[in-house]
Formats: sequence, structure tokens, C-alpha cells
Amino acid sequence: LIIFVLLIAGWEVDNLGQTHAGDYDLLESTAQSLLGDISRNCTEDGWSEPFPHYYDACGFDENETESDNQDYYYLSVKALYTVGYSTSLVSLTTAMVILCRFRKLHCTRNFIHMNLFVSFILRAISVFIKDGVLYAEQDGNHCFISTVECKAVMVFFHYCVMSNYFWLFIEGLYLFTLLVETFFPERRYFYWYTIIGWGTPTICVTVWAVLRLHFDDTGCWDMNDNTALWWVIKGPVVGSIMINFVLFIGIIVILVQKLQSPDIGGNESSIYL
Repeated sequence: LIIFVLLIAGWEVDNLGQTHAGDYDLLESTAQSLLGDISRNCTEDGWSEPFPHYYDACGFDENETESDNQDYYYLSVKALYTVGYSTSLVSLTTAMVILCRFRKLHCTRNFIHMNLFVSFILRAISVFIKDGVLYAEQDGNHCFISTVECKAVMVFFHYCVMSNYFWLFIEGLYLFTLLVETFFPERRYFYWYTIIGWGTPTICVTVWAVLRLHFDDTGCWDMNDNTALWWVIKGPVVGSIMINFVLFIGIIVILVQKLQSPDIGGNESSIYL
């Protein structure tokens, strides 16, 4: 049976049962004519495994199909967040122009809002820059890119993301302080808010960059396989979110207590509500 199959496939068999390459054109044409056919042999131990594999018989490449689907998925996600960040960038820029243009809107609360808007704007810009540097060439594998330029872009990107989270934290901290303290020196507090909002991310990202340069200087620093180093950035962010949640619960408790107080009524009650 084996000799018969080899003859059909275009191989020549000598008297000793050994094979050597014969007419390759006959082999290729026969393989093409049998495309889609799958066979199995009846042996003493039962039916053999089907051959050829159905991937080969059908001309189907599973890896290629999965790769195409994955590429389409990532391109769709990239297009979606690009539209979202672009819309956010235009809206926030308009808001910043309005807040800067009208002097009547200048107060500590709006200054904090403006810094938060700037952090969102920088975050959107950093995403566009990161995509432009890492994915400029669609056929290139960005995992093996290792240049000073792309590493600097990733440092800037992480700084913008951290600043965004910390100014969200400042928003909650400001509101909580406003409710707790009777005499509130806003200008002095705003000075410290600025240091926390922009200074803390600067320190954390600088430490992360130095540690990454010495202990995990691989690729473009866009992959964070070293969990210990990644916590230098992720830890403060998670901490700010947890503290902000506690402040949120505290704000709700204070407002409910003020609304239930018998001394509160009229316009003051509506303000707290």
C-alpha cells in the first residue's frame, strides 16, 4: 500500500523498496488535484489517524487567520480610542479657553478644574505621540524597538497618566477640605495642591525611569513584565484612587449629617442638597 501511494504521488521506487525524488511536477499536480481529500487506513489495530491533516487538505492556516482577526481587533480598538481622545481634546480645549477668557470664573475651584483639564489634554496628546512613535510602521514589530526617543515618549505618557489621576485626587481632597474646615485658606492650599498634582508624578516617574534603565532596559519600555518596577507607578495611582474613595464616602456622610441637622434650613439646605 505504501509503495502504491508513493507511485501515485510521483515517487519512483526501486527493487529494494527504497525511494528517491522523482518527477516533482507530477507530485505537485497530484497534490493539487487531491486538495480537500482526507483518507485513513484500516490496520490490525483499527483505523489510522486521518491524513493529510485537514488544515493541509483545506489549505487553511489557523495561525494566519487568528493573526488577521487579532490585527483587526487592535486596529478597531485604536480607531475607537483615537476618536474618543480627539473629541475629549477638542472639548477640553474649548473649556480651557472659556475659563481663561472670563475673569469672573477665576477662583480656586476653577483653577483646580483647569489643572485637571490640562492633565486630560496632556494625556490625550501623549497617547497620540505614543501611537505615532510606536506604530508609525504597520509592518514593524514595536516590541523590538529600543530607542531613546520611544523611551522618552513612554516616560512622558506615564507622567501624563499619573498627573491625571492625581488631579482627580486633588478634586476630591479639595471638596472634602471645603466641607470639613470652617476657615479655609484656599490660596495656601492651592499651592500644596499644585505640588501634589504635578510634583508627585514627576518624582514617581523619574524613579521608575532610573530603575528601568538600570534593571530592565528592554524594548521601548511599553511592556511592564517586571511587576516590582511597575508598582513604582501603579502603587501611587492605586493609592490615590483608594484615598479618593474614602474621601467620597466621607463627603456623603458629611452632607447627609448637614441635611439632617435642625439648624440647617432654607437656602443653605438646598446648597448642601
